[in-house]
Amino acid sequence: MSDDAAGQKTSIKDELLKLQKAGLAKQHQAKYKSSDTGDGAGSLMTPEEAKTFLAEQKTASKKGTINPTPPQGLSSGDLDSWYTQQKQREIEARKKREEAEAILRGYRGAWDGSKSGGGGGGGNGSSSALSSSSLESGPEPSDARGVFQAMESQASSAGAGEGGTTGKKWRKSAAASGEEKKLDFDDEKKNEATWNFINNAPGSKYAPETGRYHIYVSLACPWSHRVLMVRALKGLQNVVSMTVVHPIWQRTAPSSPTDRHCGWVFADPESDTPLTNADGVGGPFPAAYAKNSPDPVLGAFSMRDIYEQAGDADGKYTVPVLYDISTGTIVSKESWQIMRMLNACFNEFAKNPSLDLYPPAERNRIDEVADWMYPAFSNGVYRCGFAMTQKAYDESIDSLVNAFDRIESILKTQRYICGPNMTEADVRLFVTLLRFDEIYALYFKCNARSVSSSSVLLDYCRDVYQMDGIKETIDMEQCMAHYYCSHTELNKYSII
Repeated sequence: MSDDAAGQKTSIKDELLKLQKAGLAKQHQAKYKSSDTGDGAGSLMTPEEAKTFLAEQKTASKKGTINPTPPQGLSSGDLDSWYTQQKQREIEARKKREEAEAILRGYRGAWDGSKSGGGGGGGNGSSSALSSSSLESGPEPSDARGVFQAMESQASSAGAGEGGTTGKKWRKSAAASGEEKKLDFDDEKKNEATWNFINNAPGSKYAPETGRYHIYVSLACPWSHRVLMVRALKGLQNVVSMTVVHPIWQRTAPSSPTDRHCGWVFADPESDTPLTNADGVGGPFPAAYAKNSPDPVLGAFSMRDIYEQAGDADGKYTVPVLYDISTGTIVSKESWQIMRMLNACFNEFAKNPSLDLYPPAERNRIDEVADWMYPAFSNGVYRCGFAMTQKAYDESIDSLVNAFDRIESILKTQRYICGPNMTEADVRLFVTLLRFDEIYALYFKCNARSVSSSSVLLDYCRDVYQMDGIKETIDMEQCMAHYYCSHTELNKYSII
């Protein structure tokens, strides 16, 4: 490789790094071919490089490092995007191997790295690669132990105008594991749009008010469903408004041929134009399902637009989102945090203010249940569905079955998962049980167990379903449309 070429690659990499630090890399990355970035995903230059690449692939295959395991603590949307990223890398690596072999045979491969798709970034529904920074996630589940109490304490003691925990973001420290966390006090707008807390402190930036806050959700997404359940149980339907996005992921920048990002978009009930999946096949699907609507706040096309308007453009354009209409800020994009704010911060407006789904006396027990139920069950279904090796699947399904049996055993002796009273842990459990037979058992290969074969779990689901407002949060048609039609790598033609 010439010095000029090497210098050009270094220059582009440096520029992208600067843009990334400024939060702009996702907007500009599409103008560079992957072969230009020098990240190993682009076109090979010489037979020597081709030979080296194939040797490295062979070594990595023997060591079992080609199919890595996902980082711990990822939320459903992040885990979904992580697996999608890995599949995209597999496709690119396969094309690169084919080109390398062609080079060694004396021919030049015809593949153009720019066709692999760039820009846009990953996220909930992303088909683009995630940046390393986009894998950062809020604490879930064990990481959440003590977080809510700390936020409550800081919010109650906040000075005028400080707004509780505004602008503070939870991250793992370099050597952190388990619950060892630190707070980064970062003034970037992106962080302000990530970790805020509604509270009643005098001068609070985010005070509880009727009509001020709006939630963006999907009726298909279990993490969104958690938020909708708490909103219904507390009786906040007339206090916090909501918009339901279309269940089937679409291109979020359809006018850009190089931007391949897929994700949540808003529906157009007035449109007569049917939709396909993000790859242009499948369907036809309706332009809007029941309860889908356009964005009433900003008139946005997609959730990506909501995030970017709020200064959060790291590529994780997930739902649910709690949005402050008055300041144009994303208060939170983490379901566990939104659930707890709805549970505790709007009691003066709630129809059911006495209900406490996260009572102080039960918090340790609730957190303990989340510690084992989240990785093995709530996220366990995703680990089964997106496993890329037999070993990964076998480990995931074993953990899932053990968690399923443990849940069933507990509910044989008590009404709810943490005892005699309904808690946040039951909200987390119900949304997964609801989708288990219809979606996870078949689509994610979790059919070693079924809810329909367990009288205990059926009775439990019926008990929760009949609670005031819960039935209205459920739409199995949209659940199935999302799962079966959004993951084109699992169901290319989106057959339901």
